[in-house]
Amino acid sequence: MALEHPKYVAAVVQAAPEFLNLDRGIEKTIALIDEAGRNGAKLIAFPETWLPGYPFHVWLGPPAWALGSGFVQRYFDNSLTYDGPHAAALREAAARNRITVVLGLSERCGGSLYIAQWIIGPDGATVATRRKLRPTHVERTVFGDGDGSDLAVHDLDVGRLGALCCWEHIQPLTKYAMYAQHEQVHVAAWPSFSMYEFAPALGHEVNNAVSRVYAVEGSCFVLAPCAVISEQMVDTLCDTADKRTMIRAGGGHAAAYGPGGESLVEKLPETAEGLLFVEIDLGRISLAKAAADPVGHYARPDVLRLWFDKQPRRCVEHAGENDASHTLRLQAHDASANDAVDPQESAN
Repeated sequence: MALEHPKYVAAVVQAAPEFLNLDRGIEKTIALIDEAGRNGAKLIAFPETWLPGYPFHVWLGPPAWALGSGFVQRYFDNSLTYDGPHAAALREAAARNRITVVLGLSERCGGSLYIAQWIIGPDGATVATRRKLRPTHVERTVFGDGDGSDLAVHDLDVGRLGALCCWEHIQPLTKYAMYAQHEQVHVAAWPSFSMYEFAPALGHEVNNAVSRVYAVEGSCFVLAPCAVISEQMVDTLCDTADKRTMIRAGGGHAAAYGPGGESLVEKLPETAEGLLFVEIDLGRISLAKAAADPVGHYARPDVLRLWFDKQPRRCVEHAGENDASHTLRLQAHDASANDAVDPQESAN
């Protein structure tokens, strides 16, 4: 007799952020969580740095311009910490809707920022916080690095859930580290695809293909939320005509793919905002893996193997802590003391 495999609805966000306005961004985030909850979704996935929006200014001019125009200060001030009232409001929204949230954000920790993803469980507790392993190109003028502990998959009611940001999906070893943890549902978070359109590698065709290939390689469901650039954002970012040639409104290309690489939902117009609702049937994964399991019967460890260091790397080590408590503290980052973090999951 065949087992009953979990089936549920997931929501994928395509929307414009409230750029550089954390208060309004929190309100919009909660509204989207509530909308997903009303429609019966058990999981909602947000774009990369949804809060407070992606720092497109780093691609549009020199660092001195970004600093003098106030973008550096405003971006820092409107980035999220995990221990404040904004974070508490998001946790409450997740709990009220009994929904798992995968939120993209600029994480503010001390004097540094990180491209982060926060997984909030349906009880409002933090499941995990992660940081992008290596910011891409000029992103490194804004954000710090993550470490091996940020490549994690979590065993939840919605399946074995993992997440990466943007071009982490073109790093073969990073992807393999995720596949090796038997990921079932993956959130591939993207910013927008209407900047530097002369560069195919930054466009929606290439990067939607990257998300689709991840689904095939990992034999998993991939939810690929994507932000929209609004006209208001263009006006805020562009103080000269030449900047307007590098970025435009639109760029929303949210998508979702099944474990065989099939598209699961019709895309929205690139300027439209809304939620894509996707049917997840975890039973389909075993059918895909029967043909090709990249970390099982289709692997050749006698020829090729991945060396993967999952230990957290921080600039301060606290003497006297045992390994378990040390790992737990570092995995939680700045999460509120009220959050329930599973020590076993954090140590994975």
